[in-house]
Amino acid sequence: MALDHLALLQQELAAFQDCLTGDLSTPIEHCGDWTLHDLVVHLGQENLWAAAAVRERRGDYVADPPPANVVSWFADTARTLTATLAVDPATEAWTFFPPRTVGFWRRRRCLETLVHRWDAEHALNRPGMLNPELSGDGIAEVVDGFVPRQIRLGRMSPFRAAVRLTATDLRACWLLGHGDPVAELSGTAADLLLMLWGRRPVPWDSLSGDEASAREVLRGPLVP
Repeated sequence: MALDHLALLQQELAAFQDCLTGDLSTPIEHCGDWTLHDLVVHLGQENLWAAAAVRERRGDYVADPPPANVVSWFADTARTLTATLAVDPATEAWTFFPPRTVGFWRRRRCLETLVHRWDAEHALNRPGMLNPELSGDGIAEVVDGFVPRQIRLGRMSPFRAAVRLTATDLRACWLLGHGDPVAELSGTAADLLLMLWGRRPVPWDSLSGDEASAREVLRGPLVP
């Protein structure tokens, strides 16, 4: 069944917004020296950037600095984004890898918000669940979209081996690299997604096969 990324995006934005009743000075573990306040600004400005990519078909939009009340401002950016994306998903838009459509942004903003919602909940010690099917979609986005882009931009070297990623809760797998896999890494879809985005360490005890080659494949950077 195809995922309704717009509906899921609305849910993830609302879940992130729920975190903003916490202390906005709380450090975000996996985002350098950012605080929750910084994460709000980042996600909100990217909401506006994505909206401009659809409305103006350009990727060089720079959002103005937010006002003092970033919580209310973030809610406004979320409404702007979802209203902009509430059109035919086949509508043309500027994107940084294919497809060049609104559907790209529905998916991308949904997955971006999913990971940053986890960041916020993790920082506030409010562990939440990640939708397994959406997490699996996020794994596919990394494998099929971000990794080729990272290689194309010279941020990482082309793979010399392949590793199979297997989501134990979905009975689904993805091939990271080309050719027959030399190793297999297993875990829940959420755990694999968080690993790919640097939120969880690689579960080496769940690896079977050639660990040395797998380490070379997984050293990345697989994502920006």
